[in-house]
Amino acid sequence: MRPIRIIIADDHSLFRQGLKALLKSEPEVVIVGESDRADELPTLLARIPCDLLLLDLQMERDALADIETLVQRTPVIVLTASEVPADAVAAIRKGARAVVFKRFAVESLMDAIRTVAAGNVWLPTNLQTHLAALLKSPAGTRLSPREEEIVRHVAKGLRNAEIAAQLAISEETVKTHLTHIYRKLGVRDRMELARYAARAGIGSV
Repeated sequence: MRPIRIIIADDHSLFRQGLKALLKSEPEVVIVGESDRADELPTLLARIPCDLLLLDLQMERDALADIETLVQRTPVIVLTASEVPADAVAAIRKGARAVVFKRFAVESLMDAIRTVAAGNVWLPTNLQTHLAALLKSPAGTRLSPREEEIVRHVAKGLRNAEIAAQLAISEETVKTHLTHIYRKLGVRDRMELARYAARAGIGSV
């Protein structure tokens, strides 16, 4: 049976070398290419046939924007140091076939590779639980227009009192909206929410 051909894209040399060492011990896979730059991946994939791309979500630029293009050439497994559910969900929505948290890569990467190579989707258990909760919610991760306004203001660095003044609502109402937003998106604080807004393009509107 032919080994699974893999290209690794990660701009952290030490982690990339660790991945190579891990995978070289597995007879099921063969590494056919590697890159530390997101912008060269379409050319690399066109030049080197592969079965899977292991893609670091936090490269020198946010790789989330590249996933939709890359999955047209090969299945993508996202590797990420971020364990924020919203980041992983965004990657899946863009077309990634698996999300592997870097902290657990040694234990879970081969499971993800085998699953995706067989044509299926692989997700960490805690992320499966999060997605199941979203599916049970009629609203899912869809934000209301008011919630999007608040996210936009958070992304600009405004405090709750300033947001309340901008929207002519009480500070307590802002806090309530933020609680709902955190729960919907699976983020824990304003920093994670601002990062989500940047990736979703909410703060730029």
